Amino acid sequence: MNKDTNSDSSKPKKRRRDEEIEAESSSSDRTLSLEENLTFSDTLVALRIMRAQFPHIDKVSIRPFILQSQLYSSVNDRTQVDRELESLRRERVLRVFKLNTGQDDHAIMFLDDYLNQIECVVKRMEEKKQVNLEVFEWFQTHVLDSKLEPSVGHEELCSLLSIVGKVKDEHISLLINAGILVSE
Repeated sequence: MNKDTNSDSSKPKKRRRDEEIEAESSSSDRTLSLEENLTFSDTLVALRIMRAQFPHIDKVSIRPFILQSQLYSSVNDRTQVDRELESLRRERVLRVFKLNTGQDDHAIMFLDDYLNQIECVVKRMEEKKQVNLEVFEWFQTHVLDSKLEPSVGHEELCSLLSIVGKVKDEHISLLINAGILVSE
């Protein structure tokens, strides 16, 4: 017979029950602290729900995006939304884009969707035998990794891209025509 089993059976029932309750309580304390460490964002939940509702059409390569104004209407606290968007942007979960509509609105896209968008564009251009596609790799490596803000000026964009090679206006035009960038 196992010594531990023997010692447990010799304890009075009340004492064993008290020890079990204490062990359970200790276990739930650890669970609570784990739950406290996992923070859930109302903003992220709203974004994921909106993303799931975005229509998926096979022949269209546009990836899901959400307008910041839509997000504001879905989450009660605008300040909370702004803080959480900033945090998610810095953590490279999202990209926020300044829209060229004349309105003060931004588009929000999950970073993985944006990278997939770029990949689709490159594949489509490779099929058409287009040249200068290295600019897309430069863009991903040097602009997306270092420029987290919603917009980038022409000079700064050229500076970031020229880290790897000679950037020409045709490179920038290629990014704009592919829908990766929007000119102001």
